[in-house]
Amino acid sequence: MPVSAPDPAVPPERKPRKDAVRNRAAVLAAADTLFTGSRRPEDVTMSDVAAAAGVGKGTLFRAFGDRTSLIRALYQERLGPLTAAVAEGPPPLGPAATPAERVPALLDALLCFKLDHRHLALALEGTGADSPYGTEHYAHWHALLRDLLTGLLPPTEADFTAHALLAATRADLVEHLAGELATPREELRARLAAHTARVLP
Repeated sequence: MPVSAPDPAVPPERKPRKDAVRNRAAVLAAADTLFTGSRRPEDVTMSDVAAAAGVGKGTLFRAFGDRTSLIRALYQERLGPLTAAVAEGPPPLGPAATPAERVPALLDALLCFKLDHRHLALALEGTGADSPYGTEHYAHWHALLRDLLTGLLPPTEADFTAHALLAATRADLVEHLAGELATPREELRARLAAHTARVLP
């Protein structure tokens, strides 16, 4: 069978250059380190990230556009394992588990993620017009939790209850409890589990 010639109207798919891939990895690693070590996430600037990554500011802006886009890209990369576990992982977090199993497992996983990435989460939630409710990731987790709760609660209660439960994993609350009050990690997890159990039937 003859091989058809490529359509000149369709541009060939271009792979990212190796140096671009390397620079992106260096930028994300540098940003992660800076946010982790910062006392105030809002003080981390694009200039700081570029210097720490060893790239020019122009390279940084071409790759990510602006600070908000950089934060979102870093957050999405760090969130990847949790997103995959929720989509296709084993119980209790994965789709094979019952809603009664998945709801507390999901909230615990989100809390642990916020504990592990406290300042990055604060930085991200600060990009939603100073409200976490304006960020894309919040809409995603709220919709998932609401759908799970619909199988456990009256439909009129599921939406609000999803908001109320997610409020317990807000980055500013996690920072207050774990950072300012130095509440131990396992104590926070136990308190959230107990609160969730009281809410669910």
